[in-house]
Amino acid sequence: MSPARTDEGRTAHAWTWTYDGFDPERERLREALCTLGNGYFATRGAASETSEGPSHSPGTYAAGCYNRLTSSVAGRRVENEDMVNLPNWLPLRYRVRPEGQRPGPWLSPGGPELVEHGQTLDLRHGTLTRRSLYAVGEGGGRRLRVEQRRLVHMGEPHLAAQRTSFTAEGWAGEVEVEAAIDGDVRNTGVERYADLANLHLTRWRTGAGAAAGGGASTGSAAARSDTVWLSCRTLSSHIRIALAARTRVAGLHGTASRHGAASRTRLTDRQAVQTLTIPVASGGTVSVDKTVALYTSHDPAISGPLTAATEAVRRAPDFPRLLASHQRAWERIWRRAALDVPGESGTILRLHLFHVLQTLSPHTAGLDAGVPARGLHGEAYRGHVFWDELFVLPYLNLHFPEVSRALLRYRYRRLPAACRAARDAGRAGAMYPWQSGSDGREESQELHLNPRSGRWLPDHSRLQHHVGSAVAYNVWQYAEASGDTEYLYGEGAETLIQIARFWADSAVWDPSLERYRVRGVVGPDEYHDGYPDSSVPGLDDNTYTNVTAAWVLTRARELGRALPPARRRELFERLGLDPAEPDRWDDIAHRLHVPYHDGVISQFDGYADLGELDWDRYRKQYGDIRRLDRILEAEGDSVNRYKASKQADVLMLGHLFPPRELAGLFRQLGHRLDDESWRATIDYYLPRTSHGSTLSALVSAWVLARARRDEAWAYAEEALVGDVADIQGGTTAEGIHLGAMAGTLDFVQRCLTGLEARGDGLRLDPAPLPQLSKFRVGIRYRHHWDVDLRIRAQRIRVAVPESAEDPVRVVIGDSESTVPPGTARWLDLPGDGVSRARVRRRRPPGRPRDRRAPGPPGSSDTD
Repeated sequence: MSPARTDEGRTAHAWTWTYDGFDPERERLREALCTLGNGYFATRGAASETSEGPSHSPGTYAAGCYNRLTSSVAGRRVENEDMVNLPNWLPLRYRVRPEGQRPGPWLSPGGPELVEHGQTLDLRHGTLTRRSLYAVGEGGGRRLRVEQRRLVHMGEPHLAAQRTSFTAEGWAGEVEVEAAIDGDVRNTGVERYADLANLHLTRWRTGAGAAAGGGASTGSAAARSDTVWLSCRTLSSHIRIALAARTRVAGLHGTASRHGAASRTRLTDRQAVQTLTIPVASGGTVSVDKTVALYTSHDPAISGPLTAATEAVRRAPDFPRLLASHQRAWERIWRRAALDVPGESGTILRLHLFHVLQTLSPHTAGLDAGVPARGLHGEAYRGHVFWDELFVLPYLNLHFPEVSRALLRYRYRRLPAACRAARDAGRAGAMYPWQSGSDGREESQELHLNPRSGRWLPDHSRLQHHVGSAVAYNVWQYAEASGDTEYLYGEGAETLIQIARFWADSAVWDPSLERYRVRGVVGPDEYHDGYPDSSVPGLDDNTYTNVTAAWVLTRARELGRALPPARRRELFERLGLDPAEPDRWDDIAHRLHVPYHDGVISQFDGYADLGELDWDRYRKQYGDIRRLDRILEAEGDSVNRYKASKQADVLMLGHLFPPRELAGLFRQLGHRLDDESWRATIDYYLPRTSHGSTLSALVSAWVLARARRDEAWAYAEEALVGDVADIQGGTTAEGIHLGAMAGTLDFVQRCLTGLEARGDGLRLDPAPLPQLSKFRVGIRYRHHWDVDLRIRAQRIRVAVPESAEDPVRVVIGDSESTVPPGTARWLDLPGDGVSRARVRRRRPPGRPRDRRAPGPPGSSDTD
């Protein structure tokens, strides 16, 4: 793989991501990929010298900060809830006045004065450094060198800062710097939303100095304070937001004050601006430090956002100390997120991990926030929460389980809304929305725009009820990995059982098939949302939906039996659960319909009746056909007529379940699924998939790594470069694809190792690819904080850190071993069915070696 080919101006090293030159056409992509965040809020890597425009889309987004607006679309009133673009704290522009000359123009990378430009994202330390060189003043040979280092503090989640340093080359005079907080912002980061309402903020106030007593009033003001602030609130959700900025000059000596030769403040209704005029000698460097605090009324333990912001800025240390503490916080994060893969693949994986951690950090554990599909990096999908947590939590479970639990609590808090949605649909239990935002109602659009045809079309994606199975799957996987029975028997049990009740009430008995059926749904493949020429949306018996529903029903019945008697009685009484319901769950879980055709599993009932698409013709005519649905609709046709999928659908089952468990599920449903029939299913669907979702290549790589290893790398590579190369042509600029990024981490962590974190130990079934045959993963397994797994071509090393905990049971194939704390074992991969272990002690002798606690109830396989 040669990632550098994806962007001529980009180079990557183990811990840095560098762009050379200024490229207006790729600037918005670079802004997304250079976003800095800490799990509480994030700021895109936009230039501080420029405002929003065709090449720039600055944005700052706080987790869980949404607002709802109504727009007029195609003659209809449509509501949309968006993650709000908050006031922009970045603005800092500058110009120079060489001695004896007039002030020059405001400088920016897009201006004619630019000589050199580049930026570097430091993944290890969580900083973005931008460097520019400008020709300034009259006559030749005069340059201004500018370097700006930016951080969003990983240790102090409300703080951000940037230091901008100016070096005069061949001249002396003054640098004029204008630093601002800009509240005049809208949600304009997605072009296809341009006709929709986008002004989410109102009631702006600005001031200077401390907020007590209101500070300086709006209007012109001359103040010596180094701090300005801006407060506002969202229009309908009434979230109060406040930012305060402290701007100081460093590097001045002699008679100049630390505020420079001159300082003034200008306040308008939506902007708070500080202007500094700073003397600089030829060859000399001066720096301007801008420190910002951001608070909202969602934050606990504050008297108000504005007071909290101004106080935080007042107390904040200077930039060098902020930078040092920020770097220490990132060092702690990286220790817990250990994933070492050599080469260019490892660099991209590290970038993916960096962006996952900036969206979902330990700070997220204290928030009421879900998993935004595009991170905190942009406005695509309106910041909504889909099923992407299905691809994110498996990684977090083994590194930051407290974050996983918080994300599951986001779902639990919205369980009442899911139950209301089910009741409104005439169903029991909980029907989770396909798109979720602030309060758990369905946020999926009723219409979506096809940019090719210009037509607004009905959106039936809300029929993807399989999102409930994803929530249940995450509940179970978290409990298995963490051993958190308190959660599993409490909120987890209630969530999982209510989802099971929904599936049980959705299943309808068909006497002709002697099977239960689930009708009127949409599976993971969003292309097929109805039958050809049907006026009624939805499909019957989507296999992925039915098989995962059977899994949920089985797990719910198993968990109900495992609950302590007092808890079971309390929960069943509170939910009004009939004692006969679990037996019905078991019956449905064994008799749900799974359709077949041509010897392979059907994506849904009636799939066999669809026509074959002339794939060669469409590739020849259009080149990129990832959005085949838009192409066909613009031609007056519909993808519903063809055996053509947007993304992996049936094959998703191979992503969720190890081969043994998947075969057990099909056996439970009365079908045999062996290696040959599963490979036939893979071979059938892969050439009929356009991979219009970034998740599709990931899933395809996952199933091929187990079925046809020599074909897996092409898909794995596409998943790796999906965002850095922006293979979907402009979508990454609107926000990174968090599920795909986290999924590539999990691909290494669980797929290539065959890792299953169970209650009775770790199961390993390594299947490394030639291109990824040597790597290291550090995981947290229950109370063991840093179990080290090192994969080699024929061996795997398992090391357990010194502790008072029990030994870790490791199962590879038919062989079992135990690894006591303080020891490491090399285990040979079973070529002959026998695993041979060599032990190296890392602790004093004498620790018991075979003390193993039983796993929690409900840890058995489905077979």
